[in-house]
Amino acid sequence: MAASLFLLLDDIATVLDDVSILTKVAAKKTAGVLGDDLALNAQQVTGVRADREIPVVWAVAKGSFVNKAILVPAALAINAFIPWAVTPLLMLGGAFLCFEGFEKLAHKFLHKNEHDAGVAQHVNAIADPAVDVLAVEKDKIKGAVRTDFILSAEIIVITLGTVASQPFTTQLTVLALIAVVMTVGVYGLVAGIVKLDDAGLWLSRRASNAQQALGRGLLAAAPWLMKTLSVVGTAAMFLVGGGILVHGVPAVGHAVEAWAQGVGGFVGVVGSNLANAVVGLVAGAAVLAVVELVKRLRPKG
Repeated sequence: MAASLFLLLDDIATVLDDVSILTKVAAKKTAGVLGDDLALNAQQVTGVRADREIPVVWAVAKGSFVNKAILVPAALAINAFIPWAVTPLLMLGGAFLCFEGFEKLAHKFLHKNEHDAGVAQHVNAIADPAVDVLAVEKDKIKGAVRTDFILSAEIIVITLGTVASQPFTTQLTVLALIAVVMTVGVYGLVAGIVKLDDAGLWLSRRASNAQQALGRGLLAAAPWLMKTLSVVGTAAMFLVGGGILVHGVPAVGHAVEAWAQGVGGFVGVVGSNLANAVVGLVAGAAVLAVVELVKRLRPKG
């Protein structure tokens, strides 16, 4: 009886150890999506009244939990019944990340005036007292939840690729942990980011000189933080998406890994990441070209 109990405890400890290791691996692989997720969701509440920022973030977070409640069982079902589809889905996900990153770059540099005009128009609409603010909020929440579904699908598919060969219990536990941790982490940070300027304003009005200085620093840092998140998120999309595409073709993936191990050190790490980024940029440009061509060929009506 005691021996059976010890064996059971040993099995549980082994499973928990596997789950811990695999969760860490999956978290590292999904870090690129996390950076973009943070930037996109923080931008979604731009223009919302200060007293409505947290309710909007909370509404999107609830939508994100619903998204992942759909995606996790779907991922497990795919791995159980059509496991051959995991790699193609990963490749599609990687290509989409590259496309999204390249589209952001193209829109920013090729259509800068349109982008700036769109932002200004949105801010003016929010300031107009005749505008139904609740309706605007609902539209923002719907758009943010749709965006979250795509990014959540990327996170779940990447995680599935990490645990696809593991027992079902381990798959379920790791996917559930990543889903919860990523959602809480992303929207907790988003809530902190959108309130950073409010915290800075509050501190700048305090009596203490030190608090005032800290408040002014936060007010100055808030816009730069948003810009940094956007840049880091875009770069990570090429690195992660390109890496998925590189490793999705075993011959290419093994060749890059062999080269990086042969060179070793800092050069090997930078070189392999640079290769992933180049593949990501090329893939993003190719997919964007195809999408634009389809749009032009589609009959108008």
